[in-house]
Amino acid sequence: MYTTPWCGFCRRLKRQLAREGIEVTEIDIERDPAAADYVMSVNGGNQTVPTVVFPDGTALTNPSAAQVRERLRGVATR
Repeated sequence: MYTTPWCGFCRRLKRQLAREGIEVTEIDIERDPAAADYVMSVNGGNQTVPTVVFPDGTALTNPSAAQVRERLRGVATR
């Protein structure tokens, strides 16, 4: 999950995912220029976070916990 320290949406999503037992690895786009470039590449040039990348390489921007859960189910069944 691509984040920034000040992002309220990121904090909320992390809390929701933790409650559901979904682990994430956080990458701070302010500390990692390559991560910021990636986020911009999947968000039309914008550094929009949270951006969540899934094992199949797909990404969702500012998803709900339910959207993350559904995408993970879809990836697991492939």
